[in-house]
Amino acid sequence: MTANPEALASGDRSFFSDVAQVVYTNPFGPARDQLDKSVAAATTARDRETNKERAIRAVVERADSLDRSGKASLKLYQTDDQRIIKYFLLFAMYHRLAASMDAHILEQSHAPDHILDFLPGKDAIEWMMKWGFDKNEALEYLGLAFQMKRAHFFIDRSLIGTSESMTRLRMRLWDNVFTHDLRLYEEILRNKMEDFSTLILGATGSGKGAAAAAIGRSSFIPFDDRKQTFIENFASSYTSINLSQYPESLIESELFGHKKGAFTGAIEAYDGVFSRCSENGALFLDEIGDVSIPVQTKLLRVLQDREFSPVGGHERKRFHGRVIAATNKDINALRRRGQFRDDFYYRLCSDIIQMPSLFQRIQEDPMELELMLSHTVARITGNESVALVNTIRETIQTTIPQGYSWPGNVRELEQCVRRIILTRDYQTGDTGLAQDRLSQLKTRITSGDYQALELLGDYCCLLYERHGTYEEVARRTGLDRRTAKKYIRGTAAN
Repeated sequence: MTANPEALASGDRSFFSDVAQVVYTNPFGPARDQLDKSVAAATTARDRETNKERAIRAVVERADSLDRSGKASLKLYQTDDQRIIKYFLLFAMYHRLAASMDAHILEQSHAPDHILDFLPGKDAIEWMMKWGFDKNEALEYLGLAFQMKRAHFFIDRSLIGTSESMTRLRMRLWDNVFTHDLRLYEEILRNKMEDFSTLILGATGSGKGAAAAAIGRSSFIPFDDRKQTFIENFASSYTSINLSQYPESLIESELFGHKKGAFTGAIEAYDGVFSRCSENGALFLDEIGDVSIPVQTKLLRVLQDREFSPVGGHERKRFHGRVIAATNKDINALRRRGQFRDDFYYRLCSDIIQMPSLFQRIQEDPMELELMLSHTVARITGNESVALVNTIRETIQTTIPQGYSWPGNVRELEQCVRRIILTRDYQTGDTGLAQDRLSQLKTRITSGDYQALELLGDYCCLLYERHGTYEEVARRTGLDRRTAKKYIRGTAAN
């Protein structure tokens, strides 16, 4: 500390305070938009991305100016001002590195078996130490910066959409990684996140895997300044397993591993996904609603005790990673029927994330479909062809009735795009039926020509045609799954 530290002028303090607040604000929410406008000041525009870019430019230019004048040092400022200067400088450091971190994420994603150098990390550490951070702080903040960049990268690029429900989803995913208060995460919880399991719910094809991957690839990974690398590859530290793919006799081995000779065919020892998940990693258990009670019981013990044993062995192994689970089934209906343990549910549900259906997203914002078509065409073809997008949109408009429910969600839309590219046609098979059902419902309700059980049966069928699962029909009607299925099959047979 200098003998006479400076006090910030009120205008400077206001600017630096806004920037410090940006650091702690969810980047996908409206509060961030307002802060960007404030930081960008007189150069604000209507477009949120333009405001963000202008705010970033204003901060980096101000930080460069402080560097040139020799005033980019925490020691020069009074104690009350040091915190906001600190986060102002960290924000500048993050955006100086942003392009390099994006490039590193892409390179590392394509090299899951290797840990690549990140040479710009050396510059970042030197900047921070020059500004008054000690070496350990600099390493910590570089790791946090890379974690935040990965979280933003995967949430922003994997889960696109302008609808209200998609905006809420991206905000929830960010909070799932960093909590609702980044200060709390930074000071207390960064090394405790393995205690927070996540359950993702949603219909088939709604993007549960993309949401899980965005969380799982965004864990904190320390930086090794001797090797100039992050100590682990985020692409390999995230492990996923689809539990519905394995028969009951093999699922425990896939989860926990087995010892040589544990059962017929176990000719060598095998590490399951819990063994392969690293201390900085995450494990995604997809289709968790399909596992039996005995397997749930063993998974519950891992979540409670953080220990497990391979099949056929007594060695206790420690699990350090974070657990993310997902199902397209009505989890509460499974619990009511005794098919999903309550205590297991309560170990999984530190956070519950509900994926919106594509139908809901389009209802909220009709431009969602246009955006999804452009994104899907670019991903499938590697080309942002406006002409091809126009052809696909026109084909959808002429072959699919307005208000189609897209029961297969994003996955169905992807196959729709592929089929139109191949045949310039898309017939859903149930489009006319859904429209007829809705028309019949409206007509008979208006005329009063409905008995209660008929009305319930037709309504269940309409929901089934729209959402594609008995579980979703049961959830929306308040019926149990078996009753909903009975009404659907009974009505369809008539």
